[in-house]
Amino acid sequence: MPEVNPALANRYNKELAKILPSPIRVIDQKFSAIDGIIKLTLGEPDFAVPDHIKAATKAAIDADDSHYAAPHGHLSLREAISDYLVERFDAPRYNPNGEVVVTVGASEALFATMNGLLNAGEKIIIPTPTFPMYEAIADIIGLDVVGINTAPDFVLTPEKLEATLAENPDATAILFNYPSNPTGVTYSAEQIEAIAAILKAHNMLVFSDEIYAELVYDGEHVSMASLLPDQTILISGLSKSHAMTGYRIGYVAGPAALMAHVGKMHQFLVTTAPGPMMAAAEEALRNGRQDAIDMRDTYKQRRDLVMAGLAEAGFTAAQPGGAFYIFAKIPATLNTNDMEFVIDLAETVKLGIAPGSIFGAGGEGYVRLSYAASTEDLTEAVNRLKQYVALKG
Repeated sequence: MPEVNPALANRYNKELAKILPSPIRVIDQKFSAIDGIIKLTLGEPDFAVPDHIKAATKAAIDADDSHYAAPHGHLSLREAISDYLVERFDAPRYNPNGEVVVTVGASEALFATMNGLLNAGEKIIIPTPTFPMYEAIADIIGLDVVGINTAPDFVLTPEKLEATLAENPDATAILFNYPSNPTGVTYSAEQIEAIAAILKAHNMLVFSDEIYAELVYDGEHVSMASLLPDQTILISGLSKSHAMTGYRIGYVAGPAALMAHVGKMHQFLVTTAPGPMMAAAEEALRNGRQDAIDMRDTYKQRRDLVMAGLAEAGFTAAQPGGAFYIFAKIPATLNTNDMEFVIDLAETVKLGIAPGSIFGAGGEGYVRLSYAASTEDLTEAVNRLKQYVALKG
């Protein structure tokens, strides 16, 4: 094992060093050491990738799709993305040549977008609680993050948005994620229209992370891109809708003048996405729409199961309208320090969930449960939670 040259031991990116490793992954790894634990920590679908999508991947490998693709991804996939967004979410007809970029997951899409369009010192508004990666990327770039605490209902209201914009008239962009990770909250057409009207008046960049758009249970998802096409950068992917987390295919769509910079940053980050995985994504978008519906229907049943169990255990939670998370308030009869609570829960009844405080302001005293797990595991998880409450309450 080589030892580093002492003169180089303190050589590192100072901005990156300020950022802790993903807190969700740290918690998950800690709980993984507990034998027999049920973990509801990660947003990892338990479904297998549908067989016809696997077959498309294998066919691409057999056809020797092993060389560099076009930097922005296979044209046929970009065409499929454009068609899909129009047909499913009434988005603008994005030109596959210049307005769509295929990325290595939505995570790379976010990094390429924020790096390509924002500069150090600029302000970005991020409603909280939220996915920790957003602020981590902003910090790496050197952005000034302005949070909007949406607790206790976890809805970004026009009033809260207007107040934040009045205090920060120089804000350059807003990052909006719905259905939400970690709360599962989503928005009606009327709510999105009200927010879009405010943002339009401020000529802001809108980064709309809609990775959970297929997982909306009560009503239809309304894309921000359909309301503000000239300001919105739409970010999504196949990980959540088709259980393709390991395939690492995401995408970005937006006006050509903006996408030129996103595409340039993407190319310098990863060159291009892998061909066989892009073939899988194309198959999912063209012929796998029923797959997403079937998974969504199962998730809805699981949501209802866990929500009922939480209520019986004395927890309250905003009804998740989408995604596969529940953000529940710890009862006052228990330890409401959420980090201490989840550690004691794991050690006492072998149930792993995420502390709400890692998702930012408004998350303190809450916990996030992912119901992207088998019905059997969820049933047992609810039973273990009730056992814990009976012991500690």
